[in-house]
Amino acid sequence: MIAKSVCFRKLSEVCIRKLSTDNMSIKFSANITMMFCEVPTLAERYGAAKAAGFKYVESAFPYFEPLESLRDAKEKAGVEQIVINTWPGDLSKGDIGLAALPDRQQEFESKLDLAIKTAKALNCKRIHVMAGMKPDNCNEAEMESTYIKNVTMAAKKFQPEGITCLIEPLNSRITAPRYFLTDVNKAVEIIKKINLPNLKLQFDFFHIQIMEGNLTKTLEKFLPYVGHIQIAQVPDRGEPDRQGEINFPYVFDLLRKLNYDGFVGLEYKPRGNTLDGLKWIKEYGLEV
Repeated sequence: MIAKSVCFRKLSEVCIRKLSTDNMSIKFSANITMMFCEVPTLAERYGAAKAAGFKYVESAFPYFEPLESLRDAKEKAGVEQIVINTWPGDLSKGDIGLAALPDRQQEFESKLDLAIKTAKALNCKRIHVMAGMKPDNCNEAEMESTYIKNVTMAAKKFQPEGITCLIEPLNSRITAPRYFLTDVNKAVEIIKKINLPNLKLQFDFFHIQIMEGNLTKTLEKFLPYVGHIQIAQVPDRGEPDRQGEINFPYVFDLLRKLNYDGFVGLEYKPRGNTLDGLKWIKEYGLEV
């Protein structure tokens, strides 16, 4: 009887732990730069995201509409801004960030202040510092030195504001062929080298699947350094349903198993209407 009682108690404890893990909610953040594009302005998409049930949003470059309009729209919608990127440079010329570009140091520094101003207006506590594209005949050692210098500067400037500095490896095989930071291992090396408490990794399943694969072990290994997660299906960067390389029901179970309590950004391009594309959330037994 004693042995059976002990076994039953242990089984009950396991079941309780599993139930607690399975019921842990995932906090989804709608990327309103890529989602709700049926609505013409970024400001209007705050309301669209709220109407779809989202409590959290993120956006790539909130620099091309009046900041007051964005702030007022966010506050009216009653949503929380989770992350923004730093100034990208000239998007029409292929720029995607400035932090690793030695010849644009002054521009990076001046626009860093703009990112802080924007984050504070939106009450946003995370800024992704974008590295930028490698120019022809680039000196990679010089770029790395510049990048480390600028990320260090950014993290130190963010600290008094309570802002987390994020760095993210992008894939160079589909999205950004000449992007400077493409290796998640290298990104974590840089985080360790700079060694500031508010410097974290932005772990994007889309980019890391394309460049690294081995998603489970990679996430488990680097989770202590993760400050934000983003998702999209591979290879089309669409909704995280089963039509692609990544098994997202497994990924969501993994996040619960690892007790990840941060945000998961939906940085994907809807295959059709944004609202129709949100059906996967209920199909997977989740909620926004």
